[in-house]
Amino acid sequence: MGQLFSATPNHAQHQALVPRFTSYFNNFEMGSIIISQKTSSLTVSLLQKGNIQEANSTIRNALKEIDNTQLDIAVTGESGAGKSSFINALRGVAHEEKDAAPVGVVEMTMERTAYKHPNFPNVRIWELPTIGATNLEPKDYLDKVKFREYDFFIIVSATRFKKIDLDLAKAIKTTKKNFYFVRTKVDSDLRNEEMSKPTTFDRQNVLQQIQENCVRNLKKNNIEEPQIFSISNNNLSEYDFPIMTDTLIKDLPAQKHHIFKFSLPNITEMKYIRRKASKAGVSAFTPFKIFFSNKEVEKLKESLNQYRVLFGVDDASLKTLAKHLQVPEEQLKEIIKSPTLLETEKEETIGEMLLRYLKNFFIHNGGLLGAALYYNKIYYLQLYLLDTVTDGAKVLLKEN
Repeated sequence: MGQLFSATPNHAQHQALVPRFTSYFNNFEMGSIIISQKTSSLTVSLLQKGNIQEANSTIRNALKEIDNTQLDIAVTGESGAGKSSFINALRGVAHEEKDAAPVGVVEMTMERTAYKHPNFPNVRIWELPTIGATNLEPKDYLDKVKFREYDFFIIVSATRFKKIDLDLAKAIKTTKKNFYFVRTKVDSDLRNEEMSKPTTFDRQNVLQQIQENCVRNLKKNNIEEPQIFSISNNNLSEYDFPIMTDTLIKDLPAQKHHIFKFSLPNITEMKYIRRKASKAGVSAFTPFKIFFSNKEVEKLKESLNQYRVLFGVDDASLKTLAKHLQVPEEQLKEIIKSPTLLETEKEETIGEMLLRYLKNFFIHNGGLLGAALYYNKIYYLQLYLLDTVTDGAKVLLKEN
């Protein structure tokens, strides 16, 4: 380090590194914030006092709390509407796999049943018995299924939503819980329509009619601005499934929408991953392929950006510090490493680079079983990014 810091006293370095917290969060989209403003404010206060290690611990505890957040989703609807298939689809589980919700042509659920997500055990999807089978009034039904435990309700139907479904929706509304209507089996409707009208069949027109009929029926029963999603449990990439998941993520509280977002099935990858991960568990890096989706990479970039701002080692803060120290800005960036932490080198892919970071993290923190490594990879990478940013901030705050 030589004479790099000799021209500036420690207090001045602290002030140069204090992030522009207020302006940053005023201009940052709240929906994408990884850490709450309360935690960020506490972190800034600790940094102003030069207590970098406690600031690191504060963020680590916040990440752990986020990782342990519980999410409970209630799914109800008429018999034969595809509730179990919908639950399996949300969990990325095939019907014949272990722990899949049983699928049948007759009502299989007479009591509420919780199905944990195979990768995210804090996400539970509850299959509720059909309200008509209980012979209960909607309010009594909600008490029976313990409505207070759920974050939101999804009401499923394969045809028109019946009066009992609509009455249930009205009762849910009184509890201040969100509810959504899901119209399943639209692929079957399209197939049947094409078979019966092969020359005049218009796919988009049929889908529009299904949507309009549902909306008209709900509005006629005094349910204004209903949120209806037409889906196929057999093909989640089609129809309204992506729109539905985006809506649910947006409506959830900030501390819960991230876990729901990352629990959603990646259609092209999850079956392969589950098979491989279930066979892992001998060593920390049993050789099975670890995928990093675009949204996971974006989450890590958001995390890194926020950590750098909080610890005062973002580009703007480094520019200010370089001016104070009268050294090149690039020299500071090279010393602290975090500015280029998610930039790939040479022919290395982003996935290979992140896997290398995971290996480095566990070399210093102990091994982890292969399957657990996959399921918690983003959390551990966040800790790795946080530690790297913290180490860089410590270096910049040292006197010679």
